[in-house]
Amino acid sequence: MTLPASVALAPLNHLLRGAGWARRQLQPWAGRTAHLRLPPLPTLALTVQAGGEVASVPSDTPADAVLTLAPHQLPRLLAREGQAYDEIRVSGDDAFAAAILHVGKHLRWDVEHDLSRVMGDIPAHRLARAGRRLAHWHATAAGSLAGMLKEYLTEERPLLAKSAAVQALAREVDALREETAGLEERIQALSAPPTARR
Repeated sequence: MTLPASVALAPLNHLLRGAGWARRQLQPWAGRTAHLRLPPLPTLALTVQAGGEVASVPSDTPADAVLTLAPHQLPRLLAREGQAYDEIRVSGDDAFAAAILHVGKHLRWDVEHDLSRVMGDIPAHRLARAGRRLAHWHATAAGSLAGMLKEYLTEERPLLAKSAAVQALAREVDALREETAGLEERIQALSAPPTARR
């Protein structure tokens, strides 16, 4: 088993064991293999087992479905951004890939439940709540920072063009292209021999 497979397999199967609906969704695809590609990392090849969990297989095993994502998509997937799943490139068996994406999109880790086994219900609840607050603060801060950076780069130090300015430029380029095409036709008509102009 390769390192990416060993890192991903145990947590993934842990989540699947806690979600009967997800295992039932994957069971019809038992024996099928999916390749998950995240360049430049090695391909992760997984086969669905009869119980709905997954097992690692060699990466040269033929794939029934291949799911490829760009490195910039990974943080969005980890942040549970639904649109990021729609941007994953899929090849092979579309129905199998759709089942995998559906499970990935809706599978949730019940952190509080797992922590309660180790430290008890009350500390687990408090720790999970603190984690949710931290995640919310992080998302809010990142959104605010992105907004401020965009405003700075478009207003204070115009290194980026505003979308309205880009659209206006595009309209002007289209108009110039049409005028150039018309001028070209007129030049060709004037440069034609006098007999051809009649």
